[in-house]
Amino acid sequence: MKFDYAKAIQRLEEIAKKVEDPQTGLDDMDKYLAESEELIQKCRDYLRTAREKLTGLD
Repeated sequence: MKFDYAKAIQRLEEIAKKVEDPQTGLDDMDKYLAESEELIQKCRDYLRTAREKLTGLD
């Protein structure tokens, strides 16, 4: 499956809202933080690959 950067950013924004919500329990908080770490790493990898492709076009 192809990585969708825009959807990952959207999901990170959703997670940020949930983490900031005082109603979110600690168990859920842990789950959201783990998911966000994974998404952030995928976004970094995606951007690194895109930068390398663009650099190769020079």
